[in-house]
Amino acid sequence: MRQTFAIAAILAVFSAGSASSAEKSGDPGTNVEMPFLIAPMSKDGKLLGYSYISSRLVATSQSAALEIRDKIAFIQDAFVRDVNATPVATPANATTVDMAALSARLVADARRVVGAAKVSRIVFGDGDKDTGVQFAPLHPTQTPLRADQMDEVAPAAPAATPKPVH
Repeated sequence: MRQTFAIAAILAVFSAGSASSAEKSGDPGTNVEMPFLIAPMSKDGKLLGYSYISSRLVATSQSAALEIRDKIAFIQDAFVRDVNATPVATPANATTVDMAALSARLVADARRVVGAAKVSRIVFGDGDKDTGVQFAPLHPTQTPLRADQMDEVAPAAPAATPKPVH
């Protein structure tokens, strides 16, 4: 009886873990990796930089995933037009992507291209810790150097000034 209970408990743990994993990534064969999306980030009409966004669409079935793959170019075109027409930043921070709003917009774009019943959702990054978004400023500040790199770029000591000859 204890063995049966232990096996049932182990199976319950594994099935709970795989359910949350499947929820994040979709069933096997339903994930469609999208090309990187580059979204301009601006404030008051001034370009601050670009956000590089990695994503994948989760199809409702494996056959729907095949149809989505056939139309990736059209979906990507819709995504690019969307992020260039309407800002993707949060109202509070012009360099932070509003993930919830962007998700809703991109899913709506994909559904317009392939059909509403074929696209379940969009996942950014790995769907867990990696958000799939990296901001690159237009004018980055210089990267600080480590202490061991300072000798390589430190200016040489000034040469002794020659004394005038009389």
